[in-house]
Amino acid sequence: MGETFQDAASSAKPPEDRLDSWKEIAAYLNRDVTTVQRWEKREGMPVHRHLHDKLGSVYAWRAELDAWARGRNLPAAPENGDSALSPGLAALPTGSAISTSKTRWTIGLVLAALTIGIILWLQKTEYFWRNPIAAARFQTVTDLDGVAQAAAVSRDGHFVAFLSDRDGQMDVWVTQAGSGEFHNLTRGSAPELVNPSVRTMGFSPDGSLVTFWARKQNGSSGGDISIWAVPTLGGQPRPYLEGVAEFDWSHDGSRLVYHTPGPGDPLFVSDGSRRSEGPPIFTAPAGLHCHFPLWAPDSAYIYFVQGVLPDKLDIWRIRPAGGAPERITSHSGRVTHPVLLDRHTLMYLASDPDGSGPWLYSMDVERRIPHRLTSGLDRYTSLAASADGRRLVVTQASPRRTLWRLRLADSAAEASAATRISLTTGTGSSPRMGSGYLLYVSATGTSESIWKLANGTGTELWSGVGARVFGGPAISPDGRFIAFSVLQHEQKLLYVMQADGTNARIVTDSLDLQGGPAWAPDGQSITSAAEEHGVPHLFRIPVDGRAPARFVQEYSVDPAWAPDGHFVVYSGPDIGTTFSVKGVTSEAAQQRLPTLTLTRGARHLTFLPRGRALLFLQGEIQHKNLWLMDLESGAKRQLTNLAPDFDIRDFDISPDGREVVLERVQERSDVVLMDLPRP
Repeated sequence: MGETFQDAASSAKPPEDRLDSWKEIAAYLNRDVTTVQRWEKREGMPVHRHLHDKLGSVYAWRAELDAWARGRNLPAAPENGDSALSPGLAALPTGSAISTSKTRWTIGLVLAALTIGIILWLQKTEYFWRNPIAAARFQTVTDLDGVAQAAAVSRDGHFVAFLSDRDGQMDVWVTQAGSGEFHNLTRGSAPELVNPSVRTMGFSPDGSLVTFWARKQNGSSGGDISIWAVPTLGGQPRPYLEGVAEFDWSHDGSRLVYHTPGPGDPLFVSDGSRRSEGPPIFTAPAGLHCHFPLWAPDSAYIYFVQGVLPDKLDIWRIRPAGGAPERITSHSGRVTHPVLLDRHTLMYLASDPDGSGPWLYSMDVERRIPHRLTSGLDRYTSLAASADGRRLVVTQASPRRTLWRLRLADSAAEASAATRISLTTGTGSSPRMGSGYLLYVSATGTSESIWKLANGTGTELWSGVGARVFGGPAISPDGRFIAFSVLQHEQKLLYVMQADGTNARIVTDSLDLQGGPAWAPDGQSITSAAEEHGVPHLFRIPVDGRAPARFVQEYSVDPAWAPDGHFVVYSGPDIGTTFSVKGVTSEAAQQRLPTLTLTRGARHLTFLPRGRALLFLQGEIQHKNLWLMDLESGAKRQLTNLAPDFDIRDFDISPDGREVVLERVQERSDVVLMDLPRP
């Protein structure tokens, strides 16, 4: 009688279908009371109120809740109640469903982060990078007794040119790949041909000419250097690019990049003509060199090697119009002969931080992660590629270093007068003579050690795992101590030890040492070059542990003190292939000396015992003789007359001035072709 219309309508439904409180509604939906009240206000969930009771007295019908859930496009639950989820549980997220959703989101984020991390790791390590010569086919082109070096390949890959002393003197040779026939193109008519610091051999774009670097005999200025050419099929050599040290034609043959041998190796680009009339696009800073110019296949960049010769170099690139150069590699080592197999794949030769090598390296020029391609003890001295990057030509070398003794006389001594010194270690380098003994450096694998030879007996004085001794040891004026510089674990150290090898200690580890050390005549300090802001300067390094101090302000390396201690001589920067010998007093004032210009590779200087004359090496880059210069008159006298195959790399004179010891390098090298499969 007292029922409302809503109550009357509800009485038609089965009583068991009605939920009579917020608590029952929440239990049906498997939610808490607060949640279902929020759904009623925000989402219109059907809930009824008893109008005659207080506002909080509510009820709801299961069928209406199911219909509301279906209207939200959620799946309906089975009507059977025991084993199935309730309709509310099926229609709406349950607590466990929300928890599951959060877990899935968390897992998804973690997986995304892991995926990104893996991608970055793969990019950083270049997991998908592949060795470009992994499937290459190797073929030895030469198998000669002697030297075959500086190999080049024509753009079509059909011809290979190289330098060889097969006929006695160094000449330009050519062969057609696979023919087994070799032709001497210069037959002794060419001037000096060897320069390992540049790409000496090449071809014209059409392959009709073999080009080669040449320097006039005993040349001492940049004008003495030019590029010459000789017909590939034989003919008379003639100038090709006069006053040019290196060059490269663009892939379409329309543009030429080249550098001259002036200070900083100015780099020019010309359009079609042989020489540019405009300014250089780049010149290396003072004391640095810019070698091995190379066009990118698309001509977007010019790559080149820049740095301090011979072993602080890297590959850079620059736009053909000029601008700021961009560094590509970070070896700071002996880096040479870059080639591009395509727009992205760069190959080149580089030494390792310990000085071993050079080895074959490759990298993607955009990612710039270097990969060493070769292992073992093979050394590579040149690398060239055909235009399509499918054929490479390299030279493999195995040098042997031996020591020879020679008595000095009034006339030039022949090589036949030199006698080989028998060493316990078999090979030796960097000889230094003391009173009654000889010091030298010996190499075993990647480690070097210092040995002492006295009365025919060899004794190891010092060795270090992975150590490389550079510049040679220096004996103190009183003969009691030995100083030497070492590169070990990528750190440069200056050591001093007693003459019997005991009490070795580090004098300094704070300098980027360069070249060899020299004892000051008072024995209280050691003079050595060290690089500072990219330029080497001479430093005084006290042996008592005090801080080193810069001694010479200009570019200066490889010092040698006059016996009386009044002045020190040193070598200046390379300009082209030569450098000047200079001097300063013990107070760092300029010391006047006769003009002396020497060829690269001859930096070691030493005084005769009385200090009135200077002993040095002079000649071609790869073949020199000992000379003597009177420091008062400037008069020079040749002391040796060595055969062309007697290559001296270092020397020293005995304390009495009557005998010299020579370091001779004999190199066997061969040309090898690598044919790469097409992608």
